[in-house]
This record gives sequence, structure tokens and C-alpha cells, in this order.
Amino acid sequence: MSRFLHFARLLPAFSLGMSLILVVPAPAAEVSFRPEPGKFPPLEKAHSYRGELVFVDHANRRGSIRVQGDGKFYRNDPHPFAMLPYGIVRYHGAPADLRDVPLGTVLHVRAFLPPDPKQSAVPVLPVDNKEKDAGHYRGTGVFPAENHVLLLEDEPSHCLREGLAWKLIEVELKDDAGKMIASREPKAGGDGNAAKESLTFDAATRIWRGRERIRVADLVAEEAWPASGKKQLDGQAVLLGITWKPAPGDGLSGAFTQFHISDIWLDDDAIENAAHFQTETHKTFIRSRWMPAWIDAVEYGKFGRANVTATLFGGMDDTLYQDFTKGIEAQINGAENTLKHAAGHYGPSHVASSGKILDVTAATGEVPLGSSGIQIHIETDLIIEGIRPGRVVRIRPESWPKTQIPREEYLLENNPEDRFPSPDIFPKY
Repeated sequence: MSRFLHFARLLPAFSLGMSLILVVPAPAAEVSFRPEPGKFPPLEKAHSYRGELVFVDHANRRGSIRVQGDGKFYRNDPHPFAMLPYGIVRYHGAPADLRDVPLGTVLHVRAFLPPDPKQSAVPVLPVDNKEKDAGHYRGTGVFPAENHVLLLEDEPSHCLREGLAWKLIEVELKDDAGKMIASREPKAGGDGNAAKESLTFDAATRIWRGRERIRVADLVAEEAWPASGKKQLDGQAVLLGITWKPAPGDGLSGAFTQFHISDIWLDDDAIENAAHFQTETHKTFIRSRWMPAWIDAVEYGKFGRANVTATLFGGMDDTLYQDFTKGIEAQINGAENTLKHAAGHYGPSHVASSGKILDVTAATGEVPLGSSGIQIHIETDLIIEGIRPGRVVRIRPESWPKTQIPREEYLLENNPEDRFPSPDIFPKY
């Protein structure tokens, strides 16, 4: 279970099938916080919200979310967000890239004000924007200025991290579609006061048991669910994948705010299996794009040589960090805050600095989210402009493949404006 244990080291742990569950408290602070350069911001100072993923610009690690506020959800305009360079995406309880998350997925967001508004890849809004009424029945909270994301996670990832589960109370079924009454509460047992929610499902809802996918009709055939009508489910603990889609109704009964179940994981084996495949997908991706990090210090030598100290970003699978060992050859290349390589037309390996890893050290004690707590020291034979203290870089152990990345994923001259598409795609506020 190493793929779970690494993330548990970065945050108070979640557990799959373990007796101990340490819960991360929901952030109480609502004072807007702006991260400082060179420091990983504290999770407890992040602004929390959730909503539907409606647009992704994966190459620039940004997109738009329809944020859930206190008004009519369907009326809310998509709200742009950008991942911080050390921001973490979690999908199915595993590390992910934005490209892995399907549109329509309801996500939990922990975000801050832009660290440097002049370099923001999305619109910069008034600091108190989350308090403003957006009008047109949309209510407040739907356009927060905190649009630079530290943690972006789907529903099962959120529940696993916080030791929660969905307790199924009642199912109502007709023609392989219907509604579920459920409450999200501590997996180990709640106080019975958790709010109940009504969620829809249909024949396309994926149901996972162990390593197999089953259908609504299978649960009906097993008499676990009724063929028609209602049945009490007595608080069966599951994990849910949640989306949103237009529903019939007049808009006054709450139908336009009701969420939909995309997936049901009936047991721990089912979600572990999903996490396994997502982890493998992400490992392959990182090995082809290199590990992101930032530069802590540079000691310059003669004739372009330098000793570089860098901190690897967090949220990856353990096996990726294990590839960074003392004595191996590695390459380090400048990158932009969106993690785009500064590459030129011959690929990142062509322009990167090469050298040997002199040492690898791991921090002791609590490690902030966004950091791996792992620092590497590299001696390079030729330092490049992008490798400066405070700058973001990408690092490749020599054992990782040399690949050519697509044009939209690198900059020609480390120019932040060299983006595809340009920031003009977003609305002006």
C-alpha cells in the first residue's frame, strides 16, 4: 500500500481497512491568505469550496469550476482556477494530472490568493469576492478570489483523506434509475446528525465490487436493491463518485442543484483497485515529463559549474521519489510556474543541465502539503538561466526515459506569455 502511505505522510493519514483513522480538520480560517515565494502555504489557511469541473487546460494546469454557492447551482458561470506549481491533484484516491479527471466531476478545492498577481494564469479578483452576491439567483461564494489551488480532489479522494464514507440510507428505483438518500460522515461511526442528501443515479452509474464492475440490474437480481420502489439500506458504508447534470424540474424544488452518482465503490478492494490503475497512469506521466521541484540554493563554481539544492514537490507515488538516489546521473531543466518546460525545439533533454546527484536528504517531522520533504543536491557541469533560487524546475533521473513533449507543454524562451491558448479565453471581471 505504499501509494497510499506516501500521501499519508504529507497529511494526517486516511486508512483503507485499517483500524486507525486520523482526520484532517476542515479549515476554519476564512481570512484570505496569499502564499509567499519559496514557502509552502499551510493547508489550514486555504479557502475551501467545491464544484463541477467544466473546462480543463491541462498544458497550463488550469481550468474552470462551477462553484457551489448558496444559490441555484446551474446558473453559476464557470470560475477559472490555476494549480499552484506545487499544487496536488487527487483522483480515485491516487495522484493525478488535470487531464485524468473527467469533465463534470465534482471536486473539492483548497485554494489561496495568487502568489504573484502579475504572473497569474487566470483572472485576479478582488480579495473579498467570495463575500459578494453574484446576483441572478446565484448567491455568494461562487467567484472566490482564492483561485490558486493547493489541493484538488474528487469525492472518494476527499473522503479517504478525511476518514469519511457515504452511509446509504434509502434507495428508490424505477427502470434502472432513481434516487439515493445518503449522508457523508466518519467511516468509523458518526453521531447520526450528519446531513442527509438526495442524489440521483441511473443505468450508466458504475458500481464496483472487488475487482469487478457490476450493474444496477445485478444488485436488483441479488435482491440487494428493489426492482421498483424504495428499500432501506441501513447505513451501508460506501464511497461515491459525484457529478452534476441537468435534471427535470421547475428549478424551485432543488432539482437544478441535485448531484448525480457516477460511481459506487462497495468495498475497500474496489477503491484500492481504482487507485492502483490511477497511480500507474500518473507514474508513467511524471517519468515522461520529469519531477517538478523548486531551487533552494545555487553555489556557483568555475567555468559554469554549480552545486544546486532543490526540493522535490509532493503528492507523487513513493516509487518515483525512490528513483532519486545518491551517485546517479540526472538532468535538471528550467520550467515556468505552470510546470511547462523551457525547452526549445529539441526537447527538454537538449537544453537541460546534466550532472550527478551528490546527496539526497529527507526532512524529519511534519512536512507541509505541496512538499515531498525530499531535498536533492546536484553538481552540474553547465548551469542554465532557468536554474536560480526560487525558480521552478523539472528533474529527471537518468533511469527515466528521454521523451519529446508536445508543443503546448513547453516554452521557447521561458516566457510566461507563451501559452496555448492565451489568457484571453477567460472572462474579464
